[in-house]
Amino acid sequence: MSGEEISRLTKALSELGVCKIRLTGGEPTVRKDFFDILKDMKQNSNIPKITMTTNGYRLNKIAKQLYELGLDGINISIDSLNRETFKKLTSHDRLPEILEGIKILQDLNFKNIKVNAVLLKDINDTREDFEKFGNFIKNNEIDFRFIELMQTGDNLDYFKKNHVSSKIFRDYLENNNWIYQTFGKDAGPSLNFIHPEYKGKFGLIAPYSKDFCKTCNRLRITSRGDLRLCLFGNTGISIRHLLQKDDQKHELVDLILKQLHLKKESHYLELGDTGLTKNLSTTGG
Repeated sequence: MSGEEISRLTKALSELGVCKIRLTGGEPTVRKDFFDILKDMKQNSNIPKITMTTNGYRLNKIAKQLYELGLDGINISIDSLNRETFKKLTSHDRLPEILEGIKILQDLNFKNIKVNAVLLKDINDTREDFEKFGNFIKNNEIDFRFIELMQTGDNLDYFKKNHVSSKIFRDYLENNNWIYQTFGKDAGPSLNFIHPEYKGKFGLIAPYSKDFCKTCNRLRITSRGDLRLCLFGNTGISIRHLLQKDDQKHELVDLILKQLHLKKESHYLELGDTGLTKNLSTTGG
């Protein structure tokens, strides 16, 4: 979608009462107009929270600009705090720059910082790994969340090799005095845990748990302008044709409202049904 199309979509979502937009990808900052899009969302909509997910590779260079534009929250992907493991996973030796970027945000008093890691067998699934992440958040007001690896249309072999149940991390938390925090209205899909001796929180995103979809109120828009009611749903429609002119807003709002009634109660990941999602970069994980 173009910047103009995204702007029209944002205004329609604002009229629908959407309270939060997350810019994701792929990597959103590779767009040359990323900061223009963020500025427009903050200045020309009534949506209370604009957040983003990023690999953080450029965070040390753009942290101040994100703060000045009023970004409300940031999720940063760090699958390992071991520099060599991180380099092996990503083929980039960028962990120091990412951590530097986080420090810059903290120095700016940016509050809503979350770190995401995909739980991977024999890579970051040991007690030692969990404790290393715990040490990271002990004196940092950062939410660290493990995400259970999800099967998609093109990763079956990788999934079979690397998937490990989120239960091992939940067992670790419950056995080490972490306290489950009940859902707030903005909790999202994460099960959150707090500890009296830690400033940060641990979170767990477990898509294969039976109640994962219970509180879902999310919509997803692909970069090509397709509306998806579920990350792993089997249906989607293009709305891009209604993003060409300002006077199409009411027609767009009506179409989105009609689609909401088709949202299913649950995905079927546990049955191996990944829906239309060939890979998460097409829809945003």
